[in-house]
Amino acid sequence: MATTTTTFQVQGMTCGHCERAVTQAVQQVDPNAQVRIDRASGKVDVDSTAPREALAAAIAEEGYTVAA
Repeated sequence: MATTTTTFQVQGMTCGHCERAVTQAVQQVDPNAQVRIDRASGKVDVDSTAPREALAAAIAEEGYTVAA
C-alpha cells in the first residue's frame, strides 16, 4: 500500500501533551505513520498507509474535534 499524506483540521489542541496524544493515537492505527502538527493553526499532516477514516476516528477518540 502506498503512503499518502492526509491533512486534518483538529480543534482543541492547546499544549505539547495534546500534540503527543494526537500523535500516539495516529500511531496506534499505523505505527509507521509520520505526524506533523502545527498547533497554532490546528493542522495535522499524517503520512500513512491507513485509511483517512481510521486516522480521523483515532484522533476523535482522544477527545479532539476533527474537521475536513
